Amino acid sequence: MKKRLAPLVLALALAAAGCSLQSSDNTPTGTVKVVVGYQSKTINTVTAGTLLKAKGYLEQRLQQITDHGGAQYQVEWQDYDTGAPITAQMLAEKIDIGSMGDYPLLINGSRTQANERATTALVSVTGYHPRGALNMVVVPQDSTVTSVGELAGQKISASVGSAGHGTLVQALSRADVDPAKGVEVLNQQPQIGATALESHQVGALAQFVAWPGLLVFQNKAKLLYDGAELGVPTFHGVVARRSYTADHPEVLQAFLAAQLDATAFLREQPFEAARIVADGSGLPREVVYLYNGPGGTSFDTTIKPSLVDALKGDVQYLKSIGEFAELDIDRFVDPAPLRRAFAETAQGDYDKAVAATANPSRITGTDPICGRAVDNSPQAAELWLDGADRPQPAADPTCLLRAIQAAKAQGKVIRAAYVPDAELGTRWFADKSIWLREGDIFLPFTTHAAAQRYRQTHTTALPVAYDQAVTEVRG
Repeated sequence: MKKRLAPLVLALALAAAGCSLQSSDNTPTGTVKVVVGYQSKTINTVTAGTLLKAKGYLEQRLQQITDHGGAQYQVEWQDYDTGAPITAQMLAEKIDIGSMGDYPLLINGSRTQANERATTALVSVTGYHPRGALNMVVVPQDSTVTSVGELAGQKISASVGSAGHGTLVQALSRADVDPAKGVEVLNQQPQIGATALESHQVGALAQFVAWPGLLVFQNKAKLLYDGAELGVPTFHGVVARRSYTADHPEVLQAFLAAQLDATAFLREQPFEAARIVADGSGLPREVVYLYNGPGGTSFDTTIKPSLVDALKGDVQYLKSIGEFAELDIDRFVDPAPLRRAFAETAQGDYDKAVAATANPSRITGTDPICGRAVDNSPQAAELWLDGADRPQPAADPTCLLRAIQAAKAQGKVIRAAYVPDAELGTRWFADKSIWLREGDIFLPFTTHAAAQRYRQTHTTALPVAYDQAVTEVRG
């Protein structure tokens, strides 16, 4: 059901109706055009990109303005592989609203601030992970490297200036490897880097979602470093050109309201949302659901203090990769429009939403194998059987293995199984996890390093292959 627009937004819309926008790109005279830059394969931005576009929420919100006597609007969507070209287009005043990861957001704010017409503001968040698990480092399947420190002296593919590159810099620094001199970073687009990794032209690839999960799912790589080891929040957000939104404030309010629509849809129907995003991005649905499913990314539009603090902490990274003008983060961040959107769409108390830290999308229901409720359990897992309407919940990793065992015994095809890392909580593929057995309990880890850390304090925990775990688990 479409919501009625608040009087303030209606007034802004009516004021905009008298403004003509002359365009040389076939935009009808008198029509307000908004150009949105997004990254279809960066699936933590889907509520401001792929999903938002597919559901038509922005166009619907703008149409409401038109229906109330406002201007006509035209939306143009531009898809990019990384945030860098979106920033370049915003500098050229050719993109009005864009979404990207935290490190690219820093660069965006720094680069655009010198041009009054290009200056941007961070107006919302799309999704975040409180520990940083959205960025990872992967190595070839046959690599013998088991820690980031062992990458010293090797070539590593990364998109310099991206969130994935920022994670690599921090990870190498913590491993006492100089990110500038200890390795050779090749500045490559994600798909180019994926090819370089597969052909062994590089020893590792550091990227943002969904590339690590995609390559691991395709059996083209294995996970070396989980960004959650940093324990630092990472997020993706929305930036808007201040000059554009000053001229058309109703467009920004419509965009934020539409993003709230998309966020609500993803939370309420994550499995269907994954299908839509997979169709729009070309990514396998299993990979999309890894990140967009419950227990993965926290899809929360609010600009939390912890995320702002993380952004301030990332400024040092900005200085390490080039000459960038100092950015006033507090001025760059502008939650006021989102606060208005919350009020105008009856989303509830914005301050209360800011204070909430739990992932709003959790696995719920009852485990059909172990017979236990899984609501809000940090150990909850999911099994996706081919032909099923939705994945079935599992109370914990051991129960998940039992469900997989039962499904295989019945000849059912398993599309994917998702399980939380026992140390960091990162949602990962069960068959790509590193498993330990401790008595009758089975524990999954995203990396060998994580499993080794656990074994240092749990000497009775023994390594076990995934297939062996499925065979040996007992009911």
